[in-house]
Amino acid sequence: MANEIWTIKRCLEWTKEYLAERGEEHPRLSAEWLLCAATGLARIDLYMRMDETLNAAQLETMHAAVVRRAKGEPLQYITGSTQFRMIDVTCAPGVLIPRPETEVLVSEALALLPAPERRRALDSTLTVDEFEELQAEAAAKADLEASGVVDGALPGQDGARGVGDEVERVADATIEASHEEADSSCDDVLYVADICTGSGCIACSIAFENPKTRVLACDIAPEAIALAKENVAALNLEKHVAVLKGDLGAPVGDRFMGKLSLVVSNPPYIPTQVLDDMPIEVTEHEPELALDGGCDGLDLYRPLATWAIRALAAGGGFAVELHETCLDAAATFAESCGFTDVRIVDDLAGRPRVLTARKPNVVA
Repeated sequence: MANEIWTIKRCLEWTKEYLAERGEEHPRLSAEWLLCAATGLARIDLYMRMDETLNAAQLETMHAAVVRRAKGEPLQYITGSTQFRMIDVTCAPGVLIPRPETEVLVSEALALLPAPERRRALDSTLTVDEFEELQAEAAAKADLEASGVVDGALPGQDGARGVGDEVERVADATIEASHEEADSSCDDVLYVADICTGSGCIACSIAFENPKTRVLACDIAPEAIALAKENVAALNLEKHVAVLKGDLGAPVGDRFMGKLSLVVSNPPYIPTQVLDDMPIEVTEHEPELALDGGCDGLDLYRPLATWAIRALAAGGGFAVELHETCLDAAATFAESCGFTDVRIVDDLAGRPRVLTARKPNVVA
């Protein structure tokens, strides 16, 4: 191939036919994505520059990408990114790929946030400084864990191994620096917890589309934490999204309990028996930890809902993506937890996909 002349048009047509022969569902679209990634061009530019010749480096990149795609590797892992609502999200193996269905979850989550004139009605007394302190503590903890000084503990917690003073010193220094850069214009913020954040696509979208939010993005997987931080930094959302490591809502801590405006989550929710029948592209490449929801798909949802009703402020919203076979049972459980206004929302294909609910307002 290196000795032949390969124009964009020829490469596009050859790739389309090659992938079609190997069972690709949308061979032309896949060919366009791969060629865009190899050349750095937008899709529309491909069609305006059909006669241009690919150089050796582009051909090598394209060849490697086509081989990977023919073996069933997801396009988003090959190209390294995908578009999600209004943002571009970096993707990487080991972390769940953002999907169009989850855009519906974000829409419903944003709709649960109070209108500007009602924002002070929420029972929340948090300050911007408190959010920044949590970010600083998380950063200090991560730095010390990476250096081997501390094993996942902050001052006053078990496992500090006698180095509490050092952790506190680093945390205080980071907090002080964070306060110096505080955005004093945000005097009426909305606190959001994104549980099982994965790539951070939900947290980043909410922060990007509603600048009044401060999002606590939590995940247990190191790969997800690293990728979410990368996406937060790429979108310049460091002052709006704090990425925290831990199981479900545990990293949020006591200071935010009963004070959140919104809890949103796309947890592992595929019933185990359904997972066994999913395409190889999913089961052999995406992390099982982010997919398997147990026998009925609700293993993670139940403790999540139980935590959310306590973490939310009065009137706060709860939005979660679930498997279509699980929504009725999930709605019943949400009501048993004390949620009201429980709704089930269909995805873009008309299948039940998202549950929304509210914590009741405090009766005067």
